[in-house]
Amino acid sequence: MQFYNEIIKSRLLLGTAGYPSPEVLMQSIKASETEIITVSLRREGVAGAEFRQLIAKTQRRFLPNTAGCHTLKEVVTTAKMAREVFATNWIKLEVIGHVDTLQPDPFATVEAAKILCKEGFEVFPYTTEDLIVGEKLLNVGCKILMPWGAPIGSGQGLRNIEGLKTMRRYFKNIPLIIDAGIGAPSQAIQAMEMGFDAILLNTAIAKAKNPILMAEAFKKAILAGQFAFEAGLMEKRDMAYTSTPAYGLADLL
Repeated sequence: MQFYNEIIKSRLLLGTAGYPSPEVLMQSIKASETEIITVSLRREGVAGAEFRQLIAKTQRRFLPNTAGCHTLKEVVTTAKMAREVFATNWIKLEVIGHVDTLQPDPFATVEAAKILCKEGFEVFPYTTEDLIVGEKLLNVGCKILMPWGAPIGSGQGLRNIEGLKTMRRYFKNIPLIIDAGIGAPSQAIQAMEMGFDAILLNTAIAKAKNPILMAEAFKKAILAGQFAFEAGLMEKRDMAYTSTPAYGLADLL
């Protein structure tokens, strides 16, 4: 699997917010075997520097994000600061358009992606399953799309399964990462069985009773879903179908 020019083996991208302790965070990252961790630009001075030093020890690839930004100006400024702080051109683009659902603003997201791509960023845009928005994001330079499964932190899973299936079929050669809404390993399996390339999650692991064990559960679930998709799932049937044909059975009468 390739994200921009980077070959990635793990299909789990992991957020770093909300863990009960730094030690649990570090152990969860290790258990997940993720290669990419998302990080927000911190503005807490010394505390922020200490956090960056801590996660640097993981030796994972950083994917800074523009979490909490609601305007184009906020996004572009945050992205440029993140590039300097984390020394990467990767940026997870979030432009929140709705306070309650945290749904991305499609218009501002496309405009921000256009600006950032021209500035040399490799943009991972948080979007919806809207095909028109997806096309516009690709047209301005994005090479990855990150549709939500459900609102951020809701744990509702894939709320629009048919829409996501359509998106997968339509953008068949584009890496698609489910971002937001995944709350259980079974939901991650469902997304991977549909052919999505990866899962980005945070809350489902960070807020689990045992985040370290949950990280391992998601690692295995995503791998199982990937294998199932590659193996080829059987088609659903309207009626029962015996696995042993009646023809050729011994007559025991």
